[in-house]
Amino acid sequence: MPSPSPSRNPLPALAAIALVVVVLALLFAWTGGWLTPARISGSVMVDALQSNTGKIFPGFRRAHTKGICVGGHFDSNGAGSALSTAALFTTGSFPVIGRFNTGGSVPTGADAGQIFHGLGMRFQLPGGREWRMALDQTPVFVVSNASDFIALETASTPDPATMKPDPAKMKAFLSTHPETQRFFDYLGKTPMPSSFANGTYYSINAFRFTDAHGVTRFVRWQFEPEQPFTALAKGNADTLPPNFLFDDLLQRIHEGPVKWHMILVPANPGDRTDNATIAWGPDHQRIDAGTLVFDKIATEEDGHCRDFNYDPLILPEGVAPSDDPLLSARSAAYSVSFQRRAAEGPRPDAITLELQHKGEVK
Repeated sequence: MPSPSPSRNPLPALAAIALVVVVLALLFAWTGGWLTPARISGSVMVDALQSNTGKIFPGFRRAHTKGICVGGHFDSNGAGSALSTAALFTTGSFPVIGRFNTGGSVPTGADAGQIFHGLGMRFQLPGGREWRMALDQTPVFVVSNASDFIALETASTPDPATMKPDPAKMKAFLSTHPETQRFFDYLGKTPMPSSFANGTYYSINAFRFTDAHGVTRFVRWQFEPEQPFTALAKGNADTLPPNFLFDDLLQRIHEGPVKWHMILVPANPGDRTDNATIAWGPDHQRIDAGTLVFDKIATEEDGHCRDFNYDPLILPEGVAPSDDPLLSARSAAYSVSFQRRAAEGPRPDAITLELQHKGEVK
């Protein structure tokens, strides 16, 4: 009788499985902030946001709640490859799904009351890879780190008696945070775009780009519209329909594509790359990397943008995070917000409800 074949030792395979489990646990622990007690977790940030608004809308994003889905492509002209090996910068066309949104936390809030614009995008790259972006209409952010974000949320929480922030608390916060006062001053003096389609959208944070020769540079970028800019008449905003920004975008895309140019801006010596509240000066190299085209639009109910979070740390090869602490904070907060709304289940968005009321969708 032939001797039995020697049995395989299961220990190496079990060790490999255990290693994978440990790595996943460590990743979850890092995201939650458990490995770095001084690091503020995404849960704490989202809790602060929810406490400020005083109301949770189950199934919706905790911020930038009201949105609409768009689809199209990015036509790369190849110029971006001078800075990065990212596949998006090779010459060609790449599918993209996006989400335009206002800045408030009320899904049915009137556009006039939350006219701050944002744009999330998910670029689909070869080999199943992707690049996600979370862009704002301002070139800088309101605070530079997670602890200041929480402090601002606390200071600006509306007083139940007046439904407005306590002036004394806001004054105290702004007295020690001049960068936040500069942000508010910027919003006060800068004309707001009258449409999602004619505004510029900024990366806010800096990122590390690495080219084919291994040279690394810090870069910010922005999407500048081909559509002519027109300013929103702030004094007349309250007279506009509650969904005027979304109605305008629906009409524009139904009439034809809307387009932006992706402008890459490498840092100059001395530029701050770790602080998103500080704008870079005007004398910078500008590289037009290609054209973003949106030619499809759908409500969040029917589109494909609702069930993604636009995590700025989902990056392609050739692009890496900078030393800006806001990046990890944003990523952690987006993850927690996604987990909470996913557990609550989706709800019909405001634009779907409006179109149902009009009889345009069922």
